Amino acid sequence: MADIEQTVSASAWLNRREPRSVGLGRSNVFSVIEAALDPLVLVFSLWGLAFYFEDSVSPSYLILSIIVFSLAFPGSSQLRAPVWRVLFNIAFQWIWIAGLLVLTGYATDYIYKFSPAVVGNWLWLAPVTQAGAHLVLRAAAPRLLKLQGSASQAVIVGMNDQGLSLARHIFDSKYSGIELMGFFDDRGEERRGEQAEHTLIGKIEDLPAYVKRHRIQFIYLSLPMAARPRILQVLDGLKDTTASIYFVPDMFITDLIQGRSDSVCGVTVISVCDTPFRGVNGFLKRGSDVALSLLILLLVFPVMLLIALLVKLDSPGPVIFKQRRYGLDGEEILVYKFRSMAVTEDGGSIRQAQKNDMRVTRLGAVLRRTSLDELPQFVNVLQGRMSIVGPRPHAVSHNEMYRTLIKGYMVRHKVRPGITGWAQVNGQRGETDTLDKMQARIDCDLDYLRNWSLRLDFFIIFKTVRLIFKDSSAY
Repeated sequence: MADIEQTVSASAWLNRREPRSVGLGRSNVFSVIEAALDPLVLVFSLWGLAFYFEDSVSPSYLILSIIVFSLAFPGSSQLRAPVWRVLFNIAFQWIWIAGLLVLTGYATDYIYKFSPAVVGNWLWLAPVTQAGAHLVLRAAAPRLLKLQGSASQAVIVGMNDQGLSLARHIFDSKYSGIELMGFFDDRGEERRGEQAEHTLIGKIEDLPAYVKRHRIQFIYLSLPMAARPRILQVLDGLKDTTASIYFVPDMFITDLIQGRSDSVCGVTVISVCDTPFRGVNGFLKRGSDVALSLLILLLVFPVMLLIALLVKLDSPGPVIFKQRRYGLDGEEILVYKFRSMAVTEDGGSIRQAQKNDMRVTRLGAVLRRTSLDELPQFVNVLQGRMSIVGPRPHAVSHNEMYRTLIKGYMVRHKVRPGITGWAQVNGQRGETDTLDKMQARIDCDLDYLRNWSLRLDFFIIFKTVRLIFKDSSAY
């Protein structure tokens, strides 16, 4: 692999950050459904009419479907809007899409390739079907919300006007998927006055311990810009957690992880530390993981059977080595590997593999050098414990040590750990025998979180395959 000095930033490779749209204050499932609802309804209504009038969907309709889907995707969120506004938005969007298609069709004579009956009926059926689909989603939303399990727990830091406004919006929103636990504030009861009706959990200094103890998912910082030193102190205290952190303006912060402005139940917030895999991005990430893992496992299944047999014959012990690692949000997971050592260490103190390590078997040395020992982790990907690309998981004992030594270490657990990652293709694979080496690896992991895109994932996969057979840092 490349030397440490050759490490490049993900943002430099991407040149620009792709636009993202997330649905904070809404369920991730709702975000995906709302993004796909309008384009799919337009396409399926067109296909239905084509089958009804022509008994088939010709290539012309398929081409038109692709164009329509591109124009309508992603659909906007309509759940919290009044019904009249939903109808207005549907009509407004359809007028310009249909108008653009009709004008282009007449200008290019392409419109004559379609049945007048299909086009004429589609012009009124498409928006009517859209409206019906949104009303059905609105009616089904409460049940869908229950199917997703318990709500995400959140706290607000700062019991001021913007914090109280956010709390009111969360309480009033039926589809937020957020359970507000209460506030953290340093002011006494006498200074809070009428605000005392809200739950005060404790002082701001109590926040990190409470977040870790109760596994809080969302933290909203409602502190004034003048309190910048206090804000930085709070952020430092939260770097040992996996909570998503957002600012409620006004404020100022730099060095953001997935920093962007958004809305929580109609209140503007700015994310400071968040996962890139919300809404549609999460759907794309998980979909690509499942599809690629199934394909790879089908292709390498004979190889895995051969490796399993060789491991069994090479040395005594289990074929599959299971080790506890930290996964998404710092939850413990079991990671699978072909056993490459004569021992199966998984305790409170684990020594990293070193050059000429006597614990590595003869076959294990080959497996580790070619990364074939990690093929069973594609099963972990299908289980939802890992991703193909992401920060490499460390042993639990190593996590507990480094989280106290490196600021922001636990932020890498905002995403599922990966079989390969940005650090590994930039020279940060192998033994981390110094704190500087681990710091360099974490810097790469955080760079990946800041600049994620599906294009970057495929680039990392391509580079991993290219570098497997000439990696001198794996042993």
